[in-house]
Amino acid sequence: MLKYTEGLDMPEATRLGIANGVAGMLSNLVSCVYYVPLEVVCQRLMVQGIPGTAVCNGPFDVVRKVIEAEGFRGLYRGFGLTAVTQSPAFALWWGAYGAAQHMIWRFIQMFRSLGYRDDMDKKPSHMEMVTVQATAGLVAGACSSVITTPIDTVKTRLQVMDNFEGGRPSVLKTARTLLKEDGWWGFYRGFGPRFLNMSLYGTTMIVTYELIKRLSVRQ
Repeated sequence: MLKYTEGLDMPEATRLGIANGVAGMLSNLVSCVYYVPLEVVCQRLMVQGIPGTAVCNGPFDVVRKVIEAEGFRGLYRGFGLTAVTQSPAFALWWGAYGAAQHMIWRFIQMFRSLGYRDDMDKKPSHMEMVTVQATAGLVAGACSSVITTPIDTVKTRLQVMDNFEGGRPSVLKTARTLLKEDGWWGFYRGFGPRFLNMSLYGTTMIVTYELIKRLSVRQ
């Protein structure tokens, strides 16, 4: 993406955001193949005992009961919604991270005159790099969680429902039920924990990722 956008008239931060976003989106689409069944099992174990859900004895019992009730397809319930939710979330997260990190470095260069790109002796320290990457990760997590929480709430409700009184649950039916029960604020159930999760997870992941990448470069 950096190669194909090289000749376009756009800021460098935008180019980095687009490249990171596309890469994050495509990688997430591939991971959904194994991620969705695992999430279905985890979600059912977390909510078992709540009215409308089945009680299971461990993850293998969840898999067995889901396959008996709905077939193998049941393990992929919410696959489309997960892809629709997670792909933009990953694209937004990685795009925001790439753009935010670039802008933070520009800000630092402007006010502290680092100039590390032109002078290797003034290359930023590991602590400076970790601080910038952690800050960019927090910004990316905040942007992503605000936009994707409503879709994730619908997806989670869809994956854990066992009571099919009105027929097989769909995205539209689930959204209408949620709106009827809690109003528009219902779509932001668990926003606080999700915000912390995406921010802390993203920051920890990206700092570790960038550190290992730097340590792996041959001198």
